[in-house]
Amino acid sequence: MSTSALDPCLAASLRWLTTHAGFPARRLPDDAVGMICVAALAAAEEEAERERFLIERRNPAQTSALKALGLRRSQVHFKCDNSAKV
Repeated sequence: MSTSALDPCLAASLRWLTTHAGFPARRLPDDAVGMICVAALAAAEEEAERERFLIERRNPAQTSALKALGLRRSQVHFKCDNSAKV
């Protein structure tokens, strides 16, 4: 698991501890801090799973460019059939 996916969740946990528990001045019991850290790791894992399976939507500009490219390539490879000679 990458640390970039963990940073926002751990930062949010630290922000929550600072806001609701008065973190640097007061400390929660070790069990409570452990539960908050496990919850942050679970949230980070869920976020990583969600990012892994993102579906890229169609890009109209790319679709148009590919159609034009295919048309140009088909015109370049046109071969004249001279089998019907007069």
